[in-house]
Amino acid sequence: MTPPPAPDGEPDWTPRGSRGYRRIVLALFLSGYATFSLLYCVQPLLPVFSEAFRIGPARSALALSLTTGLLAPAILLASAASDAVGRRGLMAASLFAAAAACLLSAFAPTWPSFLATRALGGLLLGGAPALAMTFLAEEIHPHDLGRAMGLYVSGTAMGGMAGRVLTGVAADLFGWRAALVVVGALGLCSAIGFLWLLPRSRNFRRRDNMALGEHLRLWGAHLRAPELQPLFVYGAMLMGGFVTLYNYAGYRLAAPPYDLSQTVLGALFTLYLLGSVSSAAAGHLAVRFGRRPLLLGSLMLAAAGIVLSLARPLPVLMAGIALFTVAFFAGHAVASASVGRLARGAKGHASALYLLHYYLGSSILGVLGGSVWHHAGWGGLVGFIVLMLALAAAGLPRVPAG
Repeated sequence: MTPPPAPDGEPDWTPRGSRGYRRIVLALFLSGYATFSLLYCVQPLLPVFSEAFRIGPARSALALSLTTGLLAPAILLASAASDAVGRRGLMAASLFAAAAACLLSAFAPTWPSFLATRALGGLLLGGAPALAMTFLAEEIHPHDLGRAMGLYVSGTAMGGMAGRVLTGVAADLFGWRAALVVVGALGLCSAIGFLWLLPRSRNFRRRDNMALGEHLRLWGAHLRAPELQPLFVYGAMLMGGFVTLYNYAGYRLAAPPYDLSQTVLGALFTLYLLGSVSSAAAGHLAVRFGRRPLLLGSLMLAAAGIVLSLARPLPVLMAGIALFTVAFFAGHAVASASVGRLARGAKGHASALYLLHYYLGSSILGVLGGSVWHHAGWGGLVGFIVLMLALAAAGLPRVPAG
């Protein structure tokens, strides 16, 4: 049954528990899956790239950092363009195009050409993560937004896990090129499911004549908002630490005394299942206890996990990585939902700025982490990540508690 139209000026929210709500959440779950699998499928392959192309860890990390670095400005462009062309179509186009770029990367003959296809994938994918958060903030009642955002982030966790595990296993069996073909094909399937499931927006209002100056004014207002600034820094530092950890854990675990195979290294990312659970749970807990305690608690848990990874026994090291993974997805789910709730109008612009910081943090800090790993080893890398977590915590007193 179609609900009656909302009065003029009042949002026509999609109610939790309705068929429309379930279709939105499932479609954006697929979007999150495709986005993270296409972005991060190369992460377990970094040691393979080092060997195949005879390059060091920092250069190999460009396969990921270049993609996320170009994704960051693409998010701003997609957010601005969506005001004129709509959210749904632009998200679908981004997913289809990025999956095609992943397939193209599997056939790149040289390292520079491979990086070019990865860069293209980052540019094309910009519409999906930016507009997913915006779509939820526009369509789901603020009281239910934390739960819906948590489910979306759990989709990103599943995508991050599946993309990495599949590439690890397929690379061992058939080589890294075949692994990327598998990920690209699954990305296309996810894009088809997304387009079929996602209903048209109830609350989107097209703005065809919005000038560049108006976009800049809205972005500037969000950047100056004292309640949003700490969340932007939080996203950059938390994501930077997370990507740095997983970028170089493979190098450590592939070397003595562990000597793990590519398949086993890929299986490391099954820890993302914990993140899928923690992100969904964090949305519920934030409603009950408030956002600031959840944000701070996530940082404390992440710090405990990264320090625990200093241990030499493999089970203890893995427990530390697991703790960090749980903390990352919980913190990201709460922070991204908080941006949507605290933004004073133009929620799409606020979400785009959060993701700009989020992906720039991963790109810049992920590459810098390669130099730290090369010169200071795992102990230096742990100190580097702890510093990021401390910077993320510094601004949290300015975030409203409830």
